[in-house]
Amino acid sequence: MNADVQTQPPPAATPAWLMLRTLVVIAVISGLLVVVAYQTTLPLIADKQRILTERLVFQVLPGAATKRDFVVTAERHLEPASAGVVGDPVYAAYDAAGRLVGLAITGTGAGYAGPVRVMFAYDPGCRCITGSKVLKSNETPGFGDKLDTDPAFLENFKALDASLNAEGTALANAIVTVKHGTKTDPWQIDAITGATVSSRAMGRAANQAAQRAIPAIQRELATLSQPN
Repeated sequence: MNADVQTQPPPAATPAWLMLRTLVVIAVISGLLVVVAYQTTLPLIADKQRILTERLVFQVLPGAATKRDFVVTAERHLEPASAGVVGDPVYAAYDAAGRLVGLAITGTGAGYAGPVRVMFAYDPGCRCITGSKVLKSNETPGFGDKLDTDPAFLENFKALDASLNAEGTALANAIVTVKHGTKTDPWQIDAITGATVSSRAMGRAANQAAQRAIPAIQRELATLSQPN
């Protein structure tokens, strides 16, 4: 071995505390970036949701030009929607002259492939549901989409009875889905042949929405009918 060749000493190891400090700094910076991104995009997401909701309300309530947002609380009180108020949404829609066109209410029913969430139009004049729009569904394509497209099925929601009992506390008759071709009462929904489970989900959603919202709507109808 050549005595003139000197062995290089191994590089000094980085102290563990220094590595830990670096990781902590990176984690803090990453967390701050996530918070900043969330705070920046939150108003954009909220505004997009507001526009989408307004479009859906106007779709199920033709003739509507403006809307007011309310919430049915757990105590079944109808209150203006605001921060901290929790409950089921109710949208009161008005025409260009400020007259009440109707109200949009939402409900959910268990379907074949998961929950089916639906928006319904409610006319306090006839005390009936006059329209529907599926908001969320994982039902089988070709069957589940008929909930929004089948003309015969949609006829169920042109004047679906949602009148209240004498006390005004619940529906006089629960909304139910019946086997196709057996509908005999105005609160029944005639199912789609081959899509009975999905049809029943619509019935459950309609009944849930009506039972929760309509008693509160009728109690506050005078206030709701005031010009916007």
